[in-house]
Amino acid sequence: MSLMRQLWLAVIVSTVMAFAGSLVLSIWSAQGYLTQQLERKNDDVANSLGLSMTQQEKDPVTIELQVTALFDTGYYQTISVTDPFGKVIAQRIQDKSEANVPSWFIKSFPIKSKPGLAQISDGWKQYGMVTVISHTQFAYQALWEQAGKLLFWFCAGGVGVGFLGTLVLRTIGRSLNDVVNQAGAIGERRFITIAEPRTPELRALARAMNGMVDRVRQMFNEVAARLDELLHRVNYDQLTGLPNRDYFMTHFKEQLTADEVAHSGVLAVMRLDDLNQINDAMGRAGTDNLLKEIGQIFTDFSRQQEGALAGRVKAGEIALVLPGEGDSRSVAQRMEQLLAEQLVMNRVELSDIYHLGVVHFEHGANVGDILSRVDHALALAQGQGANTSYAIESDVQVSIIPGEQWRALLTQAVTAGNVKLIFYPVIKQDGTLLHREGMVRLQPEPGKQLMMAGDFMPVAARLNLTAQIDLEVIRLALEHLSTIVDDVAVNLSAETISNWAFHADLSRLLRSHTGLCSRLWFEVSEYGAFKHFDAFMDICLILKNSGCHIGVEHFGQRLSESQKLTELGLDYVKIHPGLVRGIEENAGNQEFLQRFCGIAHAVGVIVIAVGVQSDAELLMLRSLGVDGATGSAITL
Repeated sequence: MSLMRQLWLAVIVSTVMAFAGSLVLSIWSAQGYLTQQLERKNDDVANSLGLSMTQQEKDPVTIELQVTALFDTGYYQTISVTDPFGKVIAQRIQDKSEANVPSWFIKSFPIKSKPGLAQISDGWKQYGMVTVISHTQFAYQALWEQAGKLLFWFCAGGVGVGFLGTLVLRTIGRSLNDVVNQAGAIGERRFITIAEPRTPELRALARAMNGMVDRVRQMFNEVAARLDELLHRVNYDQLTGLPNRDYFMTHFKEQLTADEVAHSGVLAVMRLDDLNQINDAMGRAGTDNLLKEIGQIFTDFSRQQEGALAGRVKAGEIALVLPGEGDSRSVAQRMEQLLAEQLVMNRVELSDIYHLGVVHFEHGANVGDILSRVDHALALAQGQGANTSYAIESDVQVSIIPGEQWRALLTQAVTAGNVKLIFYPVIKQDGTLLHREGMVRLQPEPGKQLMMAGDFMPVAARLNLTAQIDLEVIRLALEHLSTIVDDVAVNLSAETISNWAFHADLSRLLRSHTGLCSRLWFEVSEYGAFKHFDAFMDICLILKNSGCHIGVEHFGQRLSESQKLTELGLDYVKIHPGLVRGIEENAGNQEFLQRFCGIAHAVGVIVIAVGVQSDAELLMLRSLGVDGATGSAITL
């Protein structure tokens, strides 16, 4: 039984006991009072009648008339006159009761009418004795009515006390629930603080727990700051804050070789025409500021699209990869306009700052060939004049599907059951299965090759159709769970978690499959989690209440903001492939992952490596403390 129920029970029992006790005592008090009044009345009437008979002639008929006249008033049970030897001279008795009082009440609270006695004299001699006993029916009637009034007022008082008790217990209950919820949240790895209650005991408990949460947050923030510093020192350019060449090229190669990526994309490279000349014109400090501004422009541009990344690949070259982007000319125009507004117009001392080359690439293409095409695009841009761009489309003919045709295709795929799930194993350190990750596929027409998520999900995001697809994916995962004993993981799109109608649909769907929720894992990209953080927090609460697991994938690019995740109760994180690729040869990333696993394990979060491509990587990851792994090198 919960504490609040115990408190309610204690209040109810104590109130009822107090009410019953007060009612019984009040009735007993009234009973005693009525008994005393009857006794006094009997004495007074007997004395009055005896005195009246003493002063009159001692005629039996006269005495009979006096007794009858008094008895007929109806208030007396017995009136009798006897001689000194006990012989009855006159007597009237009434045995019937006309009181509307239950018999159980009369038995529970008996009222005894003590007879009133008075002597009748005849001169100096005793003539007889008068006895008067008042009828108790009126006393019982009065006592019954008094009990009813007491019952009414006690009930009214009980309702009032109950109302006040409800307010008090509700206040205490809210404070207690806050403390209980905070303790439950800590158990779920959600470190939240609460307002301190007014109750001293609960306030002391809440203050202690808030202090613990603050210490955990501070510890996490300090470690996260050190890890972020380490990550930037190893993988980022110290001047511009952009990823360095090694990190950027690892990410770019991942886009070309990984399975679950877009089928195509755009690579843009900005080259400063003559860094030495710019340095001579602006000085070292001015040149550094110029590079920082360019780095910020490219960073802001990359954050507009999930999976995009900008990096400094050479001293005077900044690159940007945009997975899923199909129009290189549009990218070139947008970037040229952005650079003109934020860079060129503020540099009147320089007329020739940069050239921009943009190329379209296909999944599986050779890195060297793409970079050669970028150099060619840069040469063509330089031939067009200062601060210009040039875009080169892919050599492969790409069929362009209109938006409305895409909408019809995706909608039909959901309704016709053409959305499929392909499962890949995610293993633990000991090589056993952790769960199977379900990757969404689309079959546009029967017999045609399945389309990967990277080919159609960006289009679905632009058409606001990701919620329908993700809901269908969850249904497929639940159907699959009912046929296997393993756990299953599915991905939620960034645009889906910001769709509040999807939250209600998801909650209803999970409530109808409560027995399977504990084996269902959900993951959202780091980009989507931070872009729609409030919506992601709501999704986490829904999933936690349903018993599902929740995690963040592609983790590690926005580590400076990761303190927000302490309020979500994450079960696991999947490390970005750029931090995993070639880990056996990257001492900096090894140190980062080892430290990160330490802090993650301290708060009960599982760490999973994504994109593992070799046994050497897997062995190194296990030695660093990574709990699970997935990728092309993982088989069961």
